[in-house]
Formats: sequence, structure tokens, C-alpha cells
Amino acid sequence: MACIVCALMVPLVGVVAAERIDVTTDHPTADLSGRVRTGIASFYAKMFFGRKMADGKLMDPEADNAASRTLPLGTRARVTNVETGESALVTIQDRGPYVKGRIIDLSPATARAIGISQQMGLAKVEVTPISVPLPDGRVRSGAGSLVATTGNE
Repeated sequence: MACIVCALMVPLVGVVAAERIDVTTDHPTADLSGRVRTGIASFYAKMFFGRKMADGKLMDPEADNAASRTLPLGTRARVTNVETGESALVTIQDRGPYVKGRIIDLSPATARAIGISQQMGLAKVEVTPISVPLPDGRVRSGAGSLVATTGNE
């Protein structure tokens, strides 16, 4: 009997449940700095397709929409997969992700464009803001605006 219990427990070893963020008590500070940040990206689950995002638009899985808990809505940023070097431009239109350790949720199209498959689910990325809307209506140029473009975008 003890061997059966141990055998059933073995697959659970090493599995770490993602810790959810309590949105009622956790209030992140808006990041208006325009600085580059590195962290883990995930992508929108199918259940969010077509739902209203924080900016009032519907979530389109084939668009460049993304979610950040700290970047202001309307921020344009370049998201680069650290492992592959592939990057894509996104617009922050929603709030999230609500899992500790993650800094951005990407549309499935954007995730695919930078080499994140559904099987992987997560990847280490660099988020480089290009333009950051400020509360007074002005727009701050982010670190990404200082990078020369190749004209192929």
C-alpha cells in the first residue's frame, strides 16, 4: 500500500503551482520610467479571446495587444524573447498577468512571432518601452525609442 501511495506522489515532485496575485491587496506602482525590464512572459488563454480588455476594446488573439500590471495603457513596447532574439511590437491594452513572477501577457500571435509556443507557455523576455503615456497627457519616449530602426518594421 505504501508503495502505491509513493508511486502516485512521484509525478507531483518538482511541480510548482503558480502563485496567484491577490488583486484586492496588491497594488503595483505605475512604471512611467520607460526603462527596459526583463522577466517572464505568458500569453492570453483562449478563455479571454473576445473579452473586453481594460482599455475597452475586445481581446483579439491575432493583434498586437498585451497586458501589463505596471506599464500604462497605450504604452508601445518591443518584446524580445531572450533565448531566440526574436522580437515584436505590442500595445499595452490590458491589465495582468496576475501570476507572481510574470511581467507581461501577450496575444497568441505575438507569442508565436517571438518563438513562444503553447507547449512552452512561458519565456524570458525583455520589455523595452518605446512610448509611455503619462497621466497629464504627454508621452514619454522610452528606452526603445533610442534604438535605431532598420526600416523593416
